[in-house]
Amino acid sequence: MAAHGRSGIVMGLVLCAAMLQSSSIVAQTQIRPGFNLFSVEQDREIGRQSAAEAERQLPILDDRVTSDFINEVAARLEAVVPGPDFDYRFKVVNASDINAFALPGGYLYLNRGLIEAAGSEGMLAGVMAHEMAHVALRHGTNQASKAYLGQTGLGVLGGLLGKDDRSTERIQALGGFGLNALFLKFSRTDEENADIVGAQMLAAAGYDPMDMVAFFELLEGKRKREPGKVEQFFSSHPTPGDRADRVKRERKMLKIRVVADVGGFSQVKARLQKMAPAQSMQQIARALSPPQRTTRTSSSDAVARAASTTSQFRTFEQRSGFFSLEYPAAWRVYQPIHGIGVTIAPEGGLVDNGGAESDLVLGVIVNHYDPFSGEDEYAGDRFADPRGYRGFVTGDGYDSDRLHLARATNDLLREILRTNPNLRVVADSQRNDRINGAPALSVVLSGRSPVTRKEERVTVFTRELPDEHVIYALFIAPAGDYDDLRPTFERMISSLQVNDEAAHR
Repeated sequence: MAAHGRSGIVMGLVLCAAMLQSSSIVAQTQIRPGFNLFSVEQDREIGRQSAAEAERQLPILDDRVTSDFINEVAARLEAVVPGPDFDYRFKVVNASDINAFALPGGYLYLNRGLIEAAGSEGMLAGVMAHEMAHVALRHGTNQASKAYLGQTGLGVLGGLLGKDDRSTERIQALGGFGLNALFLKFSRTDEENADIVGAQMLAAAGYDPMDMVAFFELLEGKRKREPGKVEQFFSSHPTPGDRADRVKRERKMLKIRVVADVGGFSQVKARLQKMAPAQSMQQIARALSPPQRTTRTSSSDAVARAASTTSQFRTFEQRSGFFSLEYPAAWRVYQPIHGIGVTIAPEGGLVDNGGAESDLVLGVIVNHYDPFSGEDEYAGDRFADPRGYRGFVTGDGYDSDRLHLARATNDLLREILRTNPNLRVVADSQRNDRINGAPALSVVLSGRSPVTRKEERVTVFTRELPDEHVIYALFIAPAGDYDDLRPTFERMISSLQVNDEAAHR
């Protein structure tokens, strides 16, 4: 009877939260996840391995009463969390610092010091919602994707092309699992987005987002009185004053309907304060062995070359029917176990440079891209404003159907150029095109290859999809060979067929 009654209460809360979620959205800010080379399933696997390693290093508090309370608050928030269907798991770290962190896939940690410092269940729920938002927006693997792309070059854009396709080794190449810095320190934009989504979750779950603001104010007070307690928090989070203002603005766009607390916060807090004092994270870290670092060596030999033309072609068909294209019969297809993309390269087009990935110096990449930048970020971009670029204007009119394509192309170019600083856009190389009946754009990039130490050339094609995503193709070759390979590349891009109805997420 007790178990049945408790189940009914939880279901009631979930249904109530769902109703609140549908009625609380007035004109809330829409936040989209960022650039990501990993699949949702890989988030789960990376998180699982990271959590296992982290819990070998951190003292996890074993207290049933505290865990039950945290899990009840988490269940209320999980009923309204957006994004992929992750299984969210909170654990309490027996550390005195006021901090919390999230690992990919739904593994979240609250320091005991944070619970002791919080003034209410709502304040604690605000922190938990913020950390869950990091997971839902996939900020951990977004950070890893950017770092990995910068380390391995363009070849990884083919869909995590590796020597053995063990995707979790990409994280190990970036510093190992566990307390990987990529998962612990996000950008200011990431933190702001997690605050916004967290505030939306609070409102939908029956809390007041002002509880999150109250927590920021508490932190500011602690900063003045006990700076050591919040040093770790401020090392990885933006200034709380800025965050409070942004949450207040978001709150005005939400319908707030507060429901009764889960209850038990004061009892849990009192229980923790009676326990033996917890160590600080600095004290805990001193007891840990220094992390092993993986270094990546470079090699300047083995420059890839291939036949400039071929008369024999085959057709590659993506496993889910998303796209197909012709490719030289002598070239090899590299299709990852997970993901949508493909890399096609001739013998010698992939160079083993000592890292976790082979470097692509000659070949073709085709993949899907989900743009994520906001409109305010497009000023100064190569395709910033179609009305200001003659290639997007037909006659005297404005070709508005290319607006989303231009923005998505900006997004992709921004990531490629930011993580491959050796490349630059070739002046006046932008082209307005069509691929398989849909609007398309192309642009040429050029720069000195860090692998071959010679000039390389990359032509980027983007084609719009009905959901405002794009399919892109990168044609990569040494500059000296590019003109000879042009007929092959042109045949490949002209043969690209896209099924707009196929799943590509």
